[in-house]
Amino acid sequence: MNESSSNCQVLYPAAASVNVSDTIWSVYFEELLPQFTVEGVDETLRRQPHLISRVCRIHYGRFVAEVKFRDSPQDYIPAIRAKNRDTLMKLVTSESQEEIVKKRVEKKAAVFGQDVTLDRPADTGDSNSSRAAYKVDPSVVYRLYGDWVIPLTKIVEIEYLLRRLD
Repeated sequence: MNESSSNCQVLYPAAASVNVSDTIWSVYFEELLPQFTVEGVDETLRRQPHLISRVCRIHYGRFVAEVKFRDSPQDYIPAIRAKNRDTLMKLVTSESQEEIVKKRVEKKAAVFGQDVTLDRPADTGDSNSSRAAYKVDPSVVYRLYGDWVIPLTKIVEIEYLLRRLD
């Protein structure tokens, strides 16, 4: 590591090791893949998980937690000292922001997840255009974020915060 990157430490050292990768892989193989694949047909998805970017996104919760902590340490310190997970969950939760994220990823899945072919026009969102064929139903992506990605990210945030004062 070069000198400039070592001076730019963002995460609190004792808390930087928070890692939920085992939980993520378990959820991926046991709960998510069965919703997206048919055994024997989609073996590439089963052998090469495509949630790498989601794993990174979930672990970004450590950085999100640090920003929230620095913004309002007076709110977080009592809950951290009391190891009060319920209070920490309330502090890290913004239902309106979560809804925005879910709608945004649903829209991205609709726009970028179309199965584009040369013999059928792409869905432009215009009511006169033909119905798009999606690689993954955008509503499934919405639920994926609401049921797994956001909750796991908040778990990372809470685990990080619980170690923040160590």
